[in-house]
Amino acid sequence: MASDTDTARPDPGRLSSWFSWLPGSRLGRLIIVLNLLGLTILIAGALVLNELRRGLVNARIDSLTTQGELMATIIDQAATVGEPLPAMDGAYASQILQLLSNPRTQRARLFDSKGRLIADSYWVADRVEWKVLPPARARDDAPGFSLQLNQARKPPAPQSGVQKALAFEVTQALDGKHWSGMRKGDDGERVVSVSIPIQHVQAVLGVLTLEASDVDEIIARERVALIPFILIAIGVTLASSLLLNNLIAQPVRRLARAADRVRLSRARSISLPDIAKRDDELGDLTRSLQDMTHVLSERMDAIERFAADVAHEIKNPLTSLRSAVETLELVKDPVAQARLMNILQQDVTRLDRLVTDISNASRLDAELSREDPKAFDLGHLIGEVVQLYQDTGKPGDPTVAYAAPDALEPIMVSGREGPLGQVFRNLVDNARSFSPPGGQVRVSLERGKGEATIAVDDDGPGIPPDNLETVFERFYTSRPKGAAFGGNSGLGLSIARQIVAAQGGTIHAENRTGADGVVQGARFTVVLPEARR
Repeated sequence: MASDTDTARPDPGRLSSWFSWLPGSRLGRLIIVLNLLGLTILIAGALVLNELRRGLVNARIDSLTTQGELMATIIDQAATVGEPLPAMDGAYASQILQLLSNPRTQRARLFDSKGRLIADSYWVADRVEWKVLPPARARDDAPGFSLQLNQARKPPAPQSGVQKALAFEVTQALDGKHWSGMRKGDDGERVVSVSIPIQHVQAVLGVLTLEASDVDEIIARERVALIPFILIAIGVTLASSLLLNNLIAQPVRRLARAADRVRLSRARSISLPDIAKRDDELGDLTRSLQDMTHVLSERMDAIERFAADVAHEIKNPLTSLRSAVETLELVKDPVAQARLMNILQQDVTRLDRLVTDISNASRLDAELSREDPKAFDLGHLIGEVVQLYQDTGKPGDPTVAYAAPDALEPIMVSGREGPLGQVFRNLVDNARSFSPPGGQVRVSLERGKGEATIAVDDDGPGIPPDNLETVFERFYTSRPKGAAFGGNSGLGLSIARQIVAAQGGTIHAENRTGADGVVQGARFTVVLPEARR
């Protein structure tokens, strides 16, 4: 992942530290906070206005209840007649209702003890209820007298839901209960209504109903009041969307275009320093892409150098072959012809060795990436490599000895066993090629602090001090006198260093000297990290 890279990170931003308690990544937390902010504002406004609406309705009910109790008390005291069976004087009660009610803001209705309507503030105020009539019919289409008689004989229409609600409210009050709440009015609008029984001692003389029809106006005003919250929420959402577009969409598009430039215009690397400075996943991604393209650029340069070196190394034996072939036709001396044939054979052998080693070197990266690292016993691997040389050695060839570690526990390393075996074979082959006939190559393994050290010693002439690093370069060869021509390509030590570096280790060369300071041979040391237990 990008967050696991070793690229440098800026100091954490203030916004990320504020919301570090949220789950997820930094950009994920930012997206969550910004998208929820507008919704939170809208929900908070709706909750506040709902509480306000409940408060207004409750206050309206309280106001109507106070007015109704006062009016019911006055009607009880002034319009009650008859002893010992009290009754309400309907005419006088209607006059009192006319004096006390305010028909412009509310409606007051008075019912007798049987639930019959005896007074209405709309009557007192001469309020006319109107509605749009259907279009008039033509004279020929007018219904006849018999149809009118039939309609007159029809039973009365059943009560509507509004009338049933009012009747239920009045019935509750006639039972001596105070009723309050919201219901539909005659025009279909919502009204706040209270019904209060008019009682004289225990007798219910009638019911006073007060209605306020301004509830819809209150709700409409509340909805208008909600508009600023909605606009704020929309603004915050748009702002957060633009911010996310600038923080995420645009940088991702720039990264895509930079990658396209690398692909189309053959650029060697991605360079977006302003995005790379960011302390989030996009910054990690940019730094990782920059590092990746830089590594790829270095790999391309290495491939170009390798191709140039290969062309140069192959050109030498080919030139020699062409010269020997051209000369062979002109030479008639059998001895000279045999010498030229020997040169041709050596050049062919050299070309074959070069092609084989070049093929192995070109497949090395693919082989290293194809096999997953795993822990294995390093001592067992080295023992198998040494045993192979001991079993296949010929008389007079340098012998190979192995000094196994004394530790009871095996030395475990994490890596790729096949390529590491090739490293030790290359080192032993190199040591044998420099050792004199009858000499010895010694391989040792030791455990250090969290690492394993492998040393390969020979009894050869050593390495010139100036070439201790040069020997690991590609196609570098420095053979002693008498060594077979074309038997080495100069790629063995270069391949060994490449494999060891891929395993996270190091390799270096040095000369072994005696007490008198005389060089006694060369030593190649490989250091590998031990596997974690």
